[in-house]
Amino acid sequence: MALLDGLTFGWRTALLSVMFAQLLLLALSLTRVLQNRVANRTMAALLIVLAGILIPWLIGFAGFYDKWMWLTFAPFQISLAVAPLFYLYAYALVNGKWPDKGGWHLIPAALQFVFYTASFLLPFTLKMLWADLASPALTWITSIGIVIGLCCYCYASLRLLQTYRAALAAARSDGHRYAALWLGNAIAALALLLLIWTSFLVWDLLSPLGYTGLMWLYIAIGAFALYLGIEAWRHSVLSFPPLSNLRATADTLPPPRDWAELGKLWADKVKAEDWASDPDLSLAALARKLGTNSGHLSRAINEGLGVNFATFVNDLRARRVAGMMAQGRKDDLLDLALEAGFSSKASFNRAFTATFGMAPSEWRKRQVSKHE
Repeated sequence: MALLDGLTFGWRTALLSVMFAQLLLLALSLTRVLQNRVANRTMAALLIVLAGILIPWLIGFAGFYDKWMWLTFAPFQISLAVAPLFYLYAYALVNGKWPDKGGWHLIPAALQFVFYTASFLLPFTLKMLWADLASPALTWITSIGIVIGLCCYCYASLRLLQTYRAALAAARSDGHRYAALWLGNAIAALALLLLIWTSFLVWDLLSPLGYTGLMWLYIAIGAFALYLGIEAWRHSVLSFPPLSNLRATADTLPPPRDWAELGKLWADKVKAEDWASDPDLSLAALARKLGTNSGHLSRAINEGLGVNFATFVNDLRARRVAGMMAQGRKDDLLDLALEAGFSSKASFNRAFTATFGMAPSEWRKRQVSKHE
């Protein structure tokens, strides 16, 4: 469809325009959320960067660069900011803040922006000469930087997630509510983007795809950005226990004791009082109930019983459900799991299988057959 003389509005421009508008709305929404403020604003910045990556293709397919060639080098596409901003978002989500000197991660992106801006401000004739000379090399240097950045920051984010999950397991019984629900999926999406981006670069190197062929890469980038934005907004108010607090709770070093004896004693007490049925039970809360401190309780569970806190609590919950089934309770399995303290069917099934070596439905069938 023709807009102005020399401009057209086809399906490519329409699709990218819709993605662009949605990304800006999601970014604006995230800046208004007070919970996880640093992380949400970092994600908003990432969405704006991803929206900017779409602009050259959005306006290019409409014919803007043909009609207004002075737009060459306009600093829309700061692609080297994508990977570090993702890592800074993940770090802020589990720590409540950026790492010390976190801004240093954005230096390559800042240099990319300065280069594009300086080139954009050149006199028109000189700019066109510079574009013919520098664009091929710049494209490949930037592409290599993108792939290396995605590889490094995807790995760094995965290590961060592993550390956070371990800390959650040592201090909380409901860790699946946090890392497992969102951050792991986001890292998987980043890894998929790395695979797609790298594949297109290699394909374009071996057999040039041209402007329209590369369009599918930018559709993939837009889809990745929308997934991040929508899921980040959905999880924007979820309370992530700071990693530093989790470590402080679990890592207090108490004096030497018979941790095996204490672990058994406290496990019996927790079972007798049915404290594990609290779905929000944490290491610190249980320590207060037992009249001890988090450090002692952590050592008694980890060293005395040989498991982490989450495994300890979920094992008690699984045994509670098994006991109710053995007594002949006919309630739905999910109802029994919620009564025992589980907060989801998935966490219940995992814990029950880990304790009894079979799914809860199979365990119930065996109990029924025993009494027939």
